[in-house]
Amino acid sequence: KIGVFCTVRGEKAKEILEKGLKVKEYELHKGNFSEMGNFGFGIQEHIDLGIKYDPSIGIYGMDFYVVLGRAGYDIGKRKHKKARIGASHRISKDEAIKWFQQTYDGVILPGGKPKKSSGHHKRGKKK
Repeated sequence: KIGVFCTVRGEKAKEILEKGLKVKEYELHKGNFSEMGNFGFGIQEHIDLGIKYDPSIGIYGMDFYVVLGRAGYDIGKRKHKKARIGASHRISKDEAIKWFQQTYDGVILPGGKPKKSSGHHKRGKKK
């Protein structure tokens, strides 16, 4: 299997995010949001997005991860005059939840992320 990720920005990112949230019925768990104001979710089947089914590829899932930031957020990543982002300029978990609810009329479900039961990931030493 091959894993791929790509970064999408601007209007295309909003369009793809809208399709992904429509599959999830605009419902996310509170555990989908990080303390740094980012959030992510996954879908089980790519055909739910309206992508045509190709028998040679099969059905695959997809993860979405949204990174929110304010203007000037790149000062910590630049090469010259690098600076820290102040606490008041960071986006909190509550602000990200509020943005999601206002922008997409989203619903926040209580609790953490739903558990995945794949069964093949075992922790600990092999005997």
